Amino acid sequence: MPVLDAQIDLLDRCTAPELRGTVKEVRGLALRVATLPAPIGAMVEIFSHAGNRAQSPPIPGEVVGFDGRDTVVMPLGSASGVSRGDHVVALHNTQQVRVGPTLLGRVLNGMGEPIDGQGPLRDTVPQPLHPEPVDPLDRPLIDQPLATGMRVIDAMTPLGMGQRMGVFASPGVGKSTLLASCAKHTAADVSVIALIGERGREVKDFIEKALGADGMARSVVVCATSDESALMRLRAAWVGTSIAEYFRDQGLNVMLVMDSVTRFCQAQRQVGLAAGEPPATKGYPPSVFATLPKLLERSGRTSQGSITGLYSVLVEGGDMDEPIADACRGILDGHLLLDRKLAEQGHYPAIDVPGSISRVADDVTDANHQQWRRQVLKLIAAHRQVEDLVNIGAYAAGSNPDFDLAITCKPAIDRLLQQGRGEVQGQADFLQTTAQLQALAQLLDQTKQQLQAQTRANIRRS
Repeated sequence: MPVLDAQIDLLDRCTAPELRGTVKEVRGLALRVATLPAPIGAMVEIFSHAGNRAQSPPIPGEVVGFDGRDTVVMPLGSASGVSRGDHVVALHNTQQVRVGPTLLGRVLNGMGEPIDGQGPLRDTVPQPLHPEPVDPLDRPLIDQPLATGMRVIDAMTPLGMGQRMGVFASPGVGKSTLLASCAKHTAADVSVIALIGERGREVKDFIEKALGADGMARSVVVCATSDESALMRLRAAWVGTSIAEYFRDQGLNVMLVMDSVTRFCQAQRQVGLAAGEPPATKGYPPSVFATLPKLLERSGRTSQGSITGLYSVLVEGGDMDEPIADACRGILDGHLLLDRKLAEQGHYPAIDVPGSISRVADDVTDANHQQWRRQVLKLIAAHRQVEDLVNIGAYAAGSNPDFDLAITCKPAIDRLLQQGRGEVQGQADFLQTTAQLQALAQLLDQTKQQLQAQTRANIRRS
């Protein structure tokens, strides 16, 4: 129809009305923008020099709140050069990231843009940054183990496909090395690594040394360093999670490694306070504890695939009751606790086995594995009870059968729990670790029988 065709052509040539505002003031990290009717979460561009777009590139930003009649906008980059009266233009309300199979082997920033010098991304499609949550009744049960390549994890705190595990540690105890090893050697199909608030020097070190070329080949790294804006650090976490969801929806099993959730929460605290929220628990505004489960609950298993999450949490001074650590512990499906004392003894990975837990361990292992694991755990706990007496030479052999067995078998147990960086080659094999745990359990039984025979012989001689 000629009339209809003409109307369609006219609509194609029309442009949507531009939502504009002007910078009224700068308060801390945020801008107060007048007459900008944009919703929370909308992306904007800030044009310095009174809106002259030819003089300098626009600064991207996001609407984070309202203050009376003003709109609160936080820039994603530096606000240097922004002045009163600068124009702010709303772009769109839906935040998205470009995803596709070509992301494998790439390093992205918090906007999902490549920063590795390998050219632009190709064959990508838009993926929402904040999709609707998965219905809890649509999540299948977690009943399959996921090998990480770390014996202490696979044997003592096994992960399940779709589990969310926290790694609680203070700085300098091998947390990043442990996470990189899990991402590199996991039996998952793809690893997505989100480095939030890391030192700039550590990013390249993590990629080239800890992860390596083999690990990078089936990984995607998203990073926002500590010197970037709070919004960029937040976006890096959301972008990494959205990329993991894309690969999950392709029918793959994904390992999502996020280092760290604590710095994500610190970034959200900066945004919340800048938007005018009142500080609550230890300076954290309410939005931090509302946002945290939205991030962590996006990992899990669906009918298409799974996302197994490893989330590091910084625990200053070993305080597990610190607000962020306490909140994460209540949301996650288990935690690995890294002990500085073990690290100082050269025990790597420095995982405190009695202090760690996997809530799906019994669901992803058979009865034999569970029995062997509890047998080893009992001896580790027994050795800790008597360790001080042994160190000062005050323990008398034969005083307690469990203590005798724990002391005798400690070197064998440590051989299972300790592991060098180069011991794992290729992808991890869960059955191999199970066989090593079984061999240790058999050794414990043999040693126990020998100690019992020795005790009976001593009694007869006396």
